[in-house]
Amino acid sequence: MFYPHRLSHRSVATLLVALVAFIACVVVVSTTAGARGSTKAAIDSEAVGPQYDTTHVYVSPGSASAFVASWENTFGGTNTAPTLTDVTPTPSETLSELVLSPVGTLSVFDYQTGVPYPFGQERSGDLVASFPEGVADAVRSGASLIVSPWNDPIGKDAIVQFPGGVDMQLYWHTTPPSYAPLATIPESRVYLPPQAAYSFIRDYLAFSAGRIAYSNGHADGAQIGLPGTTFSEVLITSGFGNTLVLITDGHLPYPFGRETTGYAVADLSSTLTKAQASGAKVLWGPYYSSTVDSALLQFPGGYIAEVHQSVPTASAGQERGGRSRTP
Repeated sequence: MFYPHRLSHRSVATLLVALVAFIACVVVVSTTAGARGSTKAAIDSEAVGPQYDTTHVYVSPGSASAFVASWENTFGGTNTAPTLTDVTPTPSETLSELVLSPVGTLSVFDYQTGVPYPFGQERSGDLVASFPEGVADAVRSGASLIVSPWNDPIGKDAIVQFPGGVDMQLYWHTTPPSYAPLATIPESRVYLPPQAAYSFIRDYLAFSAGRIAYSNGHADGAQIGLPGTTFSEVLITSGFGNTLVLITDGHLPYPFGRETTGYAVADLSSTLTKAQASGAKVLWGPYYSSTVDSALLQFPGGYIAEVHQSVPTASAGQERGGRSRTP
């Protein structure tokens, strides 16, 4: 019988390295077989573009205005007027607004009622070109349909869950939206144990028609608050944006794992200064290395975000041991 909790730190590290090597082998074999980097059957992605993949931000009641002001003073951008609406298939009310910033698009929810289950667990809302096909693609790829399709005031939605408990809300608008391209593409940050990581990567690659842009079985643990250790990370790029899978033993210090998205900035120091002047708190960092600088921020309303700045190295555009974080 295999008991993960009895593994030593050295055994966990060995398992993580083996997992990344196994993933790399699967990608090579699958690509050769013409399966779009996945062991699943090839699927044409219904992705529309990263600017339409919104991070879902649930703020504490009454704090939406403070959050939006702090975010835009830090990163720039614009927002729609708050609208009181019901965006769930069961009765609820939330003040909802959209934030369009150069570093990523946010859907902000300030609930006036209790939040119906399982809402609040989904990390993003992702636009699909064809709603029926997008939902079917997710299910065919191995995701579970945990909230069946419903109509919202401006279109259709469903929530799917990938292995490891990774929830995504798929959406479609009756009138197609039109947003400007992003200056930098954010990273969806997915923390998973080794046992779930392969299944998630396999299924998400199939759904997104993405590719593994980078994998590292010896990433510096200091970047997740664990100096002197290593962990594994895998970066997936697709029409749905960037997804960074962080494969750990779950021994994470606060607030790591609470952040769902990482944002690329040109100057970390000035970003932190603007954030703090706008009411945000630095929860961790800044962390400096020869390849990347990063920190974790908490904005008014409770939203936690990672921010990072690439550091030029001898290998231009590469950092964290060779992984490029440029879009």
